Amino acid sequence: MTLALRYAVRSDVGLLREGNEDSAYAGPHLLAIADGMGGHAAGEVASSVAIYALKDLDRDDVPVDRLLDTLADAVAAANNELHERSVEDPSVEGMGTTLTALLWSGGTIAICHIGDSRAYLLRDGDFRQITRDHTLVQSLVDDGRLTAAQAATHPQRSLVMRALQSGTEAEPDLSILPAKAGDRYMLCSDGLSDVVTEATLHETLMRFADRDQAVTELIELAIRGGGPDNITCIVADVVDEVTEPTGQASVMVGAASNGDGRPQLRTNSPAARAHLVTQAGPATRRTAKHSARTDITYVGIPERDLAPEEAEEEEEDGGRAGARARRRRWPIVTTILVILAIVIVGGGFAAWRYTQSQYYVGTDGRQVIIYRGINQKVAFINLSSVYQKTGILLSQVPPTDKAQVEATTPATSLADARKTVNSIRQAVACQTYTSAYTTWLAHKPAKPKSVTHHYTAAYARWQALKPTPPAGGCTSQGTAG
Repeated sequence: MTLALRYAVRSDVGLLREGNEDSAYAGPHLLAIADGMGGHAAGEVASSVAIYALKDLDRDDVPVDRLLDTLADAVAAANNELHERSVEDPSVEGMGTTLTALLWSGGTIAICHIGDSRAYLLRDGDFRQITRDHTLVQSLVDDGRLTAAQAATHPQRSLVMRALQSGTEAEPDLSILPAKAGDRYMLCSDGLSDVVTEATLHETLMRFADRDQAVTELIELAIRGGGPDNITCIVADVVDEVTEPTGQASVMVGAASNGDGRPQLRTNSPAARAHLVTQAGPATRRTAKHSARTDITYVGIPERDLAPEEAEEEEEDGGRAGARARRRRWPIVTTILVILAIVIVGGGFAAWRYTQSQYYVGTDGRQVIIYRGINQKVAFINLSSVYQKTGILLSQVPPTDKAQVEATTPATSLADARKTVNSIRQAVACQTYTSAYTTWLAHKPAKPKSVTHHYTAAYARWQALKPTPPAGGCTSQGTAG
């Protein structure tokens, strides 16, 4: 049996965004989604750079044992490109993008993931997420500080801790997964996964066998849920080439295509153009333009269909009706944006307040310190600060305690952090006592055959120098006990 990928992809700007900062690529050997960050233009650039860095991997000559290395090299190249662009143009400094990609070769799938876009697998009716979000909320779930239910509604659930970003080293998750006929993969940006529940995603992928229908329904579900962000989705099936022998053209959508979400074909064949035109539907207005490269065709699909009389009226009116409609929408849009700003600021303040109720024990490389906050960074900003310097030198701490301090020891409260510090202080005191006790024993005067006044005086002086064990006591080895 020869396995192959068959796919459908779509990207939508959503209801609140002015532009599409998502980019995606779907081809016979590569599926990839990138969600740009950094504001209008910068986010579009970042996601486009990531997709263009990977698109040339869509070929059938990548050895299975080189899949992960090939993906890692492409991601590193994308990160370097982001850095170079930010140096050339300071206005896009700090831009970044998530990236989730699947590279296919010989029935094996390599997964590359960084950020909070997601990949899911539907196999034999079982549906599961095969990537892990690199977000603050997910780290709190992993540490047991939040439940999955709390994370789903947390105001900072989209606060990304790792991404492709200029000025930082790329650290993607890389893994291998064997494929089997009947598998269905779904890749999506958080514009879908933040709005539509996992149970609904599962039910929809089970209900629609047709990939194009499944993608369309998923996008519509996100829009009906408010469409607060750009929405991009790929649905791909692992099939037997005997049952589906006809391949597909590679498609690029979103910001990477031509800036407005129109699909980009890598072939100019009449069959490929007819395939997209058929998908668009007979009632949809279409536009086509050619780039300087003759092997690329763009097929545009507007946000909504116009009846013939509406299209004629718009042309005669010179677009004035559309302008009036846009002006009427502005008060509503402004109100929504103000509400969103309030929610974001309020959520950010709540998240900051939450971090300030957390403590952990760590070190600055010289001494043991109690820190307030969580041991994480967001966009180069530390989420913790020094609360108390203990004065315990790291060089004095016993090896076991030292390793724990260097790795940081989380605390449930300030009292718990101080309890940990007191334990370390006791261990240091016991270690000092043990060393002094060993030295004291080594200086014990030798007892002569017959006790003399000189020996008695020396023994008394030796006894007077006996070190005193620290309060709390120590074991025979000198550790706290």
